[in-house]
Amino acid sequence: MTVIPVSRSGNPFPRAGATVLPGGGAQYDGLPATLVDLLRTRVLDSPGAEAVAEIGGKRVTYQELWDGAARVAGGLRDLGVERGDRVAIRYPAGIDWVLAFLGTIFAGGIAAAVNIRLAPPELAVVLSATEAAVDLAPGTPLPDGDPYVASGLAASDIAAFFYTSGTTSGPKAVPITHRAFLTNAENMVRGLRLTSPGSRLRTLISVPLFHVTGCNSQLLTAIYLGGASVIMPALDVGALIAAIRDERISFLVTVPAVYALLLRHPAFAAADISGVTTVGYGGAPIAPSLVAALQQAFPGAVVGNGYGMTETASLITVLPHEDAVGHADSAGYAVPSVDIGVVPLGGPDEGQPGSGQPGDGQLVGELVVRGPNVMTGYWNRPDETEKAIEDGWLHTGDVVRVDPAGRVHVIDRLKDMINRGGENVSSVEVEAALLSAPGVADAGVIAVPDPVMGEKVGAVLVPAGDLDIDTVLAHCAALLADYKIPQYIAVSAAPLPRNAGGKLLKARLRTEITWGPPLR
Repeated sequence: MTVIPVSRSGNPFPRAGATVLPGGGAQYDGLPATLVDLLRTRVLDSPGAEAVAEIGGKRVTYQELWDGAARVAGGLRDLGVERGDRVAIRYPAGIDWVLAFLGTIFAGGIAAAVNIRLAPPELAVVLSATEAAVDLAPGTPLPDGDPYVASGLAASDIAAFFYTSGTTSGPKAVPITHRAFLTNAENMVRGLRLTSPGSRLRTLISVPLFHVTGCNSQLLTAIYLGGASVIMPALDVGALIAAIRDERISFLVTVPAVYALLLRHPAFAAADISGVTTVGYGGAPIAPSLVAALQQAFPGAVVGNGYGMTETASLITVLPHEDAVGHADSAGYAVPSVDIGVVPLGGPDEGQPGSGQPGDGQLVGELVVRGPNVMTGYWNRPDETEKAIEDGWLHTGDVVRVDPAGRVHVIDRLKDMINRGGENVSSVEVEAALLSAPGVADAGVIAVPDPVMGEKVGAVLVPAGDLDIDTVLAHCAALLADYKIPQYIAVSAAPLPRNAGGKLLKARLRTEITWGPPLR
């Protein structure tokens, strides 16, 4: 495999305080060894500070969080859980989920963060593959016993499983170590500038905790900084706006579609959002106009785009505030802990498509990544691991363009490129153009089979008020080459199907849409 490394010479995220590793990436110096050590430090520093709150439910301090997790650990030990055993966590988002997650780790087990939205056949596959010693199904009481905290845990120990979307081979369990969790937390701090003098971070978690964004990049990052996590059990835009004010939220993270709904909500204009200092987004393309609207709506906040994977414990790149509008189509620069590279897709000659070097200082090909937050393999899936990891590099499956400054621009998933008569069309590029068109709230672009061209471009649009197709097409014509403009358009009154991380479920979309005649 040929990998063209991406230089860090223009990268705004320095590696100060980190040691470059022989196998790639950089390890932060001075991190706590484990999540247990991290929480112990928080209890010693600020035992009475609020750690986790559930809107409409319980609130716990750091001391109460420690004590509760230790009692759960004791209860799990009474149920026979030993070092390395898996505990399936299927509670809804809330404090009980957090106590089960941390209690499993306290017991020396592996917390399996199961997607509670899985259909019964998918869930059966996950539970069977996980071989859980205990299944904390919805409605199951939290285990309770004498307090217990395992000793001898190490940074390299597996702390939890999270699961990939599994669109082709079923969900795969991704083991995440203590080191990977803590490395991601420091990446969050550096990438999104989460520390500011005299302030205490409070993040609003409106995404699922079984997803790495909600758990790793919000809950655990808040604990890492001694802040508080406020959990919304279910997303409601009106309740989210009220929570920003009532819970003194400083750090928001969600997908672009939710921000679009937030800004259009009638209650937002009068809302007190003065405490918000960081606005993070990711998981889907974002229109430059929406980024500009976010900066205007949250004038005191740093705005940043994050891109990552379950397999990297969350972050790979971050687009900093200064580039947020001018480079809104970019996922940003590599975070300090990772090396990134590009694997050329096609011809060997410089300047040829797929060579990796279009001839203007940019790289094009599949993005690969390595570093201490990157998994070493899927759980009990050696064939899938062999496909995913090569020479120490994790294949992301994303086709990217890397500009001369080192910014990553995601062109498409390898499997979602549209081949229109020999011309490759990026569905992500077309979606970005559609999302910036008037009257479009959301957009998904997929291939439509064609007997002559092989595939043509189809778009599914969710309207935002009045939607005029001719206006949308004219808008696209000003931004896209003719062959990239959708020739099929369907309008959906229902939201587009997305996974817990906000990524569009295109396989499902393909089965749900019935196309009319082509527009041209």
